[in-house]
Amino acid sequence: MGGYLRDSLLGRAAGDLDVAVSCDPQVLARGLAKELGGSYVPLSPQRGIARVVLPAPAPATLEPPGLLGRAGITDGLGDALTIDVAGFSTTIEEDLARRDFTVDAMALPLADWTSGQWRERVVDPYNGIRDLAEKRVRAISSSVFRDDPGRLLRAVRLAAQLGFRLEPDTARLIRTEAHQINRVSEERLRDELLAILAGEGARGQLEALDRLDLLCRVIPELALTKGVDQPIYHYWDVWGHLLHSVETAELVTKGHQNSAIYTLAPWTPDLAEYFREKVSDGHTRRTILKLTALLHDIAKPQTKGIDKTGRTRFLGHSELGAEMAASRLTELRLSARGVAMVSKMVEQHLRPGNMRQGMDLPTSRAIYRYFRDLGEVAIDTLYLALADYLAAKGPELMPDQWGEHAKIIAHILESGTRQQASEKIQRLVTGHDLMQELGLEPGPKVGL
Repeated sequence: MGGYLRDSLLGRAAGDLDVAVSCDPQVLARGLAKELGGSYVPLSPQRGIARVVLPAPAPATLEPPGLLGRAGITDGLGDALTIDVAGFSTTIEEDLARRDFTVDAMALPLADWTSGQWRERVVDPYNGIRDLAEKRVRAISSSVFRDDPGRLLRAVRLAAQLGFRLEPDTARLIRTEAHQINRVSEERLRDELLAILAGEGARGQLEALDRLDLLCRVIPELALTKGVDQPIYHYWDVWGHLLHSVETAELVTKGHQNSAIYTLAPWTPDLAEYFREKVSDGHTRRTILKLTALLHDIAKPQTKGIDKTGRTRFLGHSELGAEMAASRLTELRLSARGVAMVSKMVEQHLRPGNMRQGMDLPTSRAIYRYFRDLGEVAIDTLYLALADYLAAKGPELMPDQWGEHAKIIAHILESGTRQQASEKIQRLVTGHDLMQELGLEPGPKVGL
């Protein structure tokens, strides 16, 4: 039942499995874990929910043919499969009535799982199959968001994940119930926001969250950026710039895409692997970069001023923005590493563009100091600088000027990574290593 059945009907790679049983779910889960060679996890004993974690690859018997093809288990990623086993004491229809959206309120008797006619035996009291065919996410009742306000964000994430649209009455209901979002735990808000940012087309989903009156309830600081004008070299106000920065951060970390614009940005297979590294709360550098892009100018409303020449300035917005981002993300329970990464990038996001000396490229010494100071986000901040530039110019981007900016960033990246590689080779064995291994004291013999 739930998402696994939904994805199987769509012919999509199916993920985790939910099983509802009338017997004791704890006993069944223990037996299932033993039979399938998995691990038993008492997920929520008080609510009668247990989990079985199976190592990849999952058993082939859990791969029914989909409505439009054949469903797989792990989308080729080699992830473990989890089976959540929950109990129900009445009927399966009453259990499905407690679900959120029609496309997830379907079930299939286990005995029919391998049947050639399993699609005709789906229990579908809310016409979820019809909604799948019409590509829409529809709430099963007017109380779903009051019952669980976390579903407000999940609706947007699910629609984005499936490439569906929100059914109009459901969208209106979300906006009406948007104030309920303050009842959701910070951890769940974090997880839903990061999941939305992790997907393709994140800017569009953020705009949808804003239209539904949700985004600025999750990150209140964003509300003040709306309508804050910027100097002439910015196409959008601060709000528009932040949203478009998320889009360009997504695109500069996607490769060249046969694009005249993105081909100028430095890109290699190693960088693709670099941005796939998971660094915070199970999310990748690419997702954390998009989160940073959303927040990098968050303090511009508080720092806006006019200098003696009449020029609009935002003095100190990077430093204040780093503090504001750290505070908000700490409240959202982002990992300490994630908070530190975002805060450092926000603080230093102007630095790559300021490293040029007149017409000359940044010096080796300046690049060395940059990589030393920024540590594990040195490369990430270079790509934030690329995204920031593109989002500032918007449709008024001048190819020659963009090419020059991309050339500077590429030079910093290439020189810095070469310096780092050389430094690692030179320091294969340090004086501290010799002292520890040979029991030596500090002195001229070990250079300490």
